Amino acid sequence: MSAQQLSDLIRFARHNSPFYQDLYASLPPHADRLTDLPVVDQQAFWAANTLHDSRVLTGPLSEATVYKTGGTTGSPKFSVYTRDEWRTFVTAFGQGLVDTGLRPGHRVADLFYAGELYASFLFVLDSLAHAPVDNVRLPVGGGAPLESTIPTLRDLAAQVLAGTPTTLCRLAEQVVSSGVRLDAVELLLFGGEALFDDQRRLLAAAFPRAEARSVGYASVDAGLLGRPVPGSDARVHRAFTPYSVVEILDDSTDEPITEPGRPGRVVVTSLFRRLMPIIRYPAGDRAEWTGTGPGHFRILGRAEEGVRVGPVSLYTQDAQDAVAAADTAGHVVGMQLVVRRWDGRDGLVLRLAAAPGAEHGREELAGAVVAELENVRPLYPDSVRARFVHPMAVEWVRHRDLAVNPRSGKLVRVLDERPTA
Repeated sequence: MSAQQLSDLIRFARHNSPFYQDLYASLPPHADRLTDLPVVDQQAFWAANTLHDSRVLTGPLSEATVYKTGGTTGSPKFSVYTRDEWRTFVTAFGQGLVDTGLRPGHRVADLFYAGELYASFLFVLDSLAHAPVDNVRLPVGGGAPLESTIPTLRDLAAQVLAGTPTTLCRLAEQVVSSGVRLDAVELLLFGGEALFDDQRRLLAAAFPRAEARSVGYASVDAGLLGRPVPGSDARVHRAFTPYSVVEILDDSTDEPITEPGRPGRVVVTSLFRRLMPIIRYPAGDRAEWTGTGPGHFRILGRAEEGVRVGPVSLYTQDAQDAVAAADTAGHVVGMQLVVRRWDGRDGLVLRLAAAPGAEHGREELAGAVVAELENVRPLYPDSVRARFVHPMAVEWVRHRDLAVNPRSGKLVRVLDERPTA
């Protein structure tokens, strides 16, 4: 399927998707510009996009691949792609791989995760197969034991390793501690998480001849977001024109930002997906235009819809539900998610504002909130046991201590205090 005109997509979604029909009910019949349309509310979108009798889909689920999105959760979210949409997705992303430094004949080990309806392993493998340069694909997977992965990479002389920063660093740590040399590795392609300076140092110790670069910017729910831009800043990408439209919107007003250097949240419209339309959908990240080229933007971290802590995705709604379930007495009057990084690992701090006079029982309440959140995000305690992230912590504050947007006074739901470079 070729990228379609925006006006055709809007009309199609409005006519065939009950969710978009309701969302656009108050708009003029011929509204055909993005700025005419409201931004999708993620919570409403996923409430409508149930696996059975979805109100988002534009037709029956009779020919598609179903993927899970949003990490391991008690309320899984599903994205669907027809075969034509998937082919367009991986072909466009594959074209962007040449900007990462992929060269003809490169031997590429796919270390992303497969199974349980997750898309990343298949997505990267198919993108490599559709790349415009020949390459040798090594489908190792992120779940393979390091004891077998390292000999495989050595014996097959893998030159490119593609995986999450967590997976690449776990491999690097084992390489350093075991004294094994993987001298053929010259390119590390990371995706799914930010790459921090301490991780770069570990990767450089294990793979001194390799350069770490972004594999590209995409997600199974939002689709194509950005292809890499060659250069020293791996956070800079450019829009996948004409397959998607990326907007950066003001945090308070949702007005499109056009000037460079002004942060806002990333919103995407996919021009090739019709079964599950993605129109002005929040990608969950913040970014800024760089002004260095057409459509060039720098990813700045997660927005308030969600946050990535190591390999774990969490949503603010998950934390709010956990507090509501644990705090039966109503002691908590405000909450923020704070992501920090120390000793080479990410950690999540739940900043809870207590009601005046609610000093008693805080320790028990904190434990109950953490237990509730870990119950719906079991990947977090699993990652703690694997030493990928720090244990969840609770920080009690006064309500006035919660950070707010200086322009609107609205509560900032997620504070990403990790240093990025």
